[in-house]
Amino acid sequence: MNHTMNKTIIEEFKDLPSPCFVCEEELLRKNLELLQQVQNEAGVKILLALKGFALWSTFDLCKEYLQGCCASGLHEALLAKEEFGKEVHTYSPAFKDEEIDEILDISNHVVFNSFNQWKHFRNKAIGKASCGLRINPEYSSVEVDLYNPCGAFSRLGITKDNFQEAEIEGIEGFHFHALCEQNVDALQGALLNFEKNFSQYFSQLKWVNFGGGHHITRKDYDVQGLITLLKDFKKRYPHLEVFLEPGEAVGWQTGYLVATVLDIVNNGMDIAILDTSAEAHMPDTLAMPYRADIRESGLINEKEHTYRLGGNTCLAGDIIGDYSFDKPLNIGDKIILEDMIHYTMVKTTTFNGIKLPSIAIQKDGCYQIVNDYGYNDYKIRLS
Repeated sequence: MNHTMNKTIIEEFKDLPSPCFVCEEELLRKNLELLQQVQNEAGVKILLALKGFALWSTFDLCKEYLQGCCASGLHEALLAKEEFGKEVHTYSPAFKDEEIDEILDISNHVVFNSFNQWKHFRNKAIGKASCGLRINPEYSSVEVDLYNPCGAFSRLGITKDNFQEAEIEGIEGFHFHALCEQNVDALQGALLNFEKNFSQYFSQLKWVNFGGGHHITRKDYDVQGLITLLKDFKKRYPHLEVFLEPGEAVGWQTGYLVATVLDIVNNGMDIAILDTSAEAHMPDTLAMPYRADIRESGLINEKEHTYRLGGNTCLAGDIIGDYSFDKPLNIGDKIILEDMIHYTMVKTTTFNGIKLPSIAIQKDGCYQIVNDYGYNDYKIRLS
């Protein structure tokens, strides 16, 4: 499905399918321009992390600014190759024998998570792609364990104690990832540990990848501090090519999720049931957890009319949260959940058979619906 509608006709989203993710192209370009500034001034390459933003209808725009994609396995690597068409860097906690040949064929860089994996695939990999190892710098600054790559007992990356110096022949790069939506001070801490524990091997390498979690496009991010840090690193190791692969920084605050009030019930408080779902459409609101921002709303009892917003599945805990509004909600009203493009879109499910949100791109006051899901999208995942 692919058509456009003038904003004056849809009357505040009335004619958009519901629920619907809407990506605002102007805001996406603004983020990309800032990332390009970092690339140009610091002399580094920034990749799009598909795990955080995989809206391939925007890739023609994204590839004007970014150098390629980082993938977490075969399917993301294929998407990067088919729709982005620039560099493909692939890392997985463990690769499968039946997939590794295709991954090596389409990837520029392949990063192995352990020496077991490296030794298992080394003979196939050398000469096919530039091979790297994921390093755990053992610097933990992420507060939520679920999103902490360097937390206790992490399975992600090789620690100093587990490093096998005798096995690094053929390795051309190191990759480390220690952050989650953080500022440059967290990168400074991780980089300090990374260099302290592993810089003795840098002379044998061609590149390093600083991973993701760099919240570069957030308003309070120290962009100039990042540029200075990167330039200083390149002065210390001028032979190393440097990559970053932020996910959230590309899609950060570039759009929203439109939902509709289906019913309002009262069981001790007013509860608005929406045609979306925290469990199926925005699982991080339950897993992190975090409170989604909703347009023109306030905290509980901050405004005159308070509601609990619930999802349309049978899960008792499918609750988006408690919000207050200046006016009473009515059946058919639209609810606009802000900043739902990065990470949220890629995590949707069809739990309970609930319809996946449609996807639209907003440009120059018009909406282009690039995908509209139905029953077959649910059925095809089952058998």
